Amino acid sequence: MQNNAPRVVLTRACRADRADLVSGNQRSRDYHHPWAEPFTDEAGFDAWLTRSFTGPHVQFVARDAASGDIVGVVNVNDIVLGLYQGAYLGYYGMALHAGRGLMTEAVSRAVSIAFTDLGLHRLEANIQPDNRRSIALAQRLGFRKEGFSPRYLRIADVWRDHERWAILADEWDDSGWMSGQATCRPADPPLGPADISSRRSGR
Repeated sequence: MQNNAPRVVLTRACRADRADLVSGNQRSRDYHHPWAEPFTDEAGFDAWLTRSFTGPHVQFVARDAASGDIVGVVNVNDIVLGLYQGAYLGYYGMALHAGRGLMTEAVSRAVSIAFTDLGLHRLEANIQPDNRRSIALAQRLGFRKEGFSPRYLRIADVWRDHERWAILADEWDDSGWMSGQATCRPADPPLGPADISSRRSGR
């Protein structure tokens, strides 16, 4: 990918995303199964969004810059600072925009934010072995396979095996991808380690 105009607009999730995201997840239900089980109603969206307000999580929504359609979601979950300075990375795309490389751009920008704005040292993505699209995306961005975890996560009522893919801040090279900060709406606080730390301590 060349350093031309970004094809994806990455924003922190907010309530204004509810209708589009619920609709996109509903239309992509077959595409997501059995790799992910995102919410498909407003109550599920509210619970998901609340995580970013009350816990050590940062959630992003990626939209097609040309059409405004939702391309997918990127989650930076369970952020731990201190000696670890790491988090779990999760992502899923929408069926309508599959195969265009937009999620690769979206995830790359989220990884850049995690390593720069949040000051993290490590990101780990847990991916089912047969989920070739997600594994290929991780490989394109320089993630390396660290191991295998049998029956690691329960998805659609089944305990599913996962591979562990990870990358460190000093291994990350975003020179070939669209890096930079996510767009933040006026109501959003700035992203940074202090923001995550205060949420973990309940301040």
